[in-house]
Amino acid sequence: MPPILQRLQQATKMMSRRKILLLVLGCSTVSLLIHQGAQLSWYPKLFPLSCPPLRNSPPRPKHMTVAFLKTHKTAGTTVQNILFRFAERHNLTVALPHPSCEHQFCYPRNFSAHFVHPATRPPHVLASHLRFDRAELERLMPPGTVYVTILREPAAMFESLFSYYNQYCPAFRRVPNASLEAFLRTPEAYYRAGEHFAMFAHNTLAYDLGGDNERSPRDDAAYLAGLIRQVEEVFSLVMIAEYFDESLVLLRRLLAWDLDDVLYAKLNARAASSRLAAIPAALARAARTWNALDAGLYDHFNATFWRRVARAGRACVEREARELREARQRLLRRCFGDEPVLRPAAQIRTKQLQPWQPSSKVDIMGYDLPGGGAGAATEACLKLAMPEVQYSNYLLRKQKRRGGARARPEPVLDNPPPRPIRA
Repeated sequence: MPPILQRLQQATKMMSRRKILLLVLGCSTVSLLIHQGAQLSWYPKLFPLSCPPLRNSPPRPKHMTVAFLKTHKTAGTTVQNILFRFAERHNLTVALPHPSCEHQFCYPRNFSAHFVHPATRPPHVLASHLRFDRAELERLMPPGTVYVTILREPAAMFESLFSYYNQYCPAFRRVPNASLEAFLRTPEAYYRAGEHFAMFAHNTLAYDLGGDNERSPRDDAAYLAGLIRQVEEVFSLVMIAEYFDESLVLLRRLLAWDLDDVLYAKLNARAASSRLAAIPAALARAARTWNALDAGLYDHFNATFWRRVARAGRACVEREARELREARQRLLRRCFGDEPVLRPAAQIRTKQLQPWQPSSKVDIMGYDLPGGGAGAATEACLKLAMPEVQYSNYLLRKQKRRGGARARPEPVLDNPPPRPIRA
């Protein structure tokens, strides 16, 4: 049998649960346009379709219950959008904040199930900002929920926090000329533990994960080790923002999703004029020293991330990440024109795509739809680039209309979920 027919035969077996509508043969690829309910997948399936499954791992259905701890300034809004779109395509219920909490679960308070809007309970997916509380989340989410989160290199993250929350965090407002260098030279001169939004100025990752952001690993190394153990007991995957595409490959493998389930547009990104082009080495060292707890968390989970990549097969993960980037570029061109570019909010005509601006000193960019679009493809493109606030409000309205009549697929009980990093 010719090789191309062998690959077709293999693909047909793997896609037995879906209806293949179109096969377009090329010299080295076969593109599949797959019908999934009302959704058309634009991702051209390349052969082999994915990394090989883990040894002794039988095929699994897509996992439908996911809790994503959305940390601050770590590309979490982009991951949230991926989860929102997946939930909407599969008619899943998304936990959303009560209006009194705005679009976060009453952050920076410790999370409580009472912060969840009653029209969005019981949920399958949770992806909005909260401060982690294991007991409360386990009370809310169904058994078998997979927990994931994302971390970012602390110096780059702190520069982003300083810029984004400069008008909200009192410690940052006290700094003359909004100088990051001045703050990091003597942070104790500006920082006041316990005041409102102080967590944005000191060990924000540790705070988001439910830890005590005032502890120092230099004084208490056992505390950092204990916090790492707590994270490993709950989270099945800790993604790394600097390796975003590789993280999405691991996520889709963890959840038995397809690569087209994790296609994305970059959201909540600052304009070049609102960020440092490069952080000087001395400034980066000072940021890591001041945020030593975050630095310890990041260094540990960055190392475990690459060990996980090695177990999956580094060449295989890199191939999927490359395919993901290529497919993403095709999707962006199809949605936003031949040269898709991020635009300032003032230049975005589509109101649903105008991102929230934290202050007049920071420009948050977004995409805009070309004029004249209509239909299902335009709707899909709109959701792809929809900012967090608009998408959260849309989902809340939709789920309130759906009311008690929503259909909920039950978690697959005879197929145990992926285990946390540390069992």
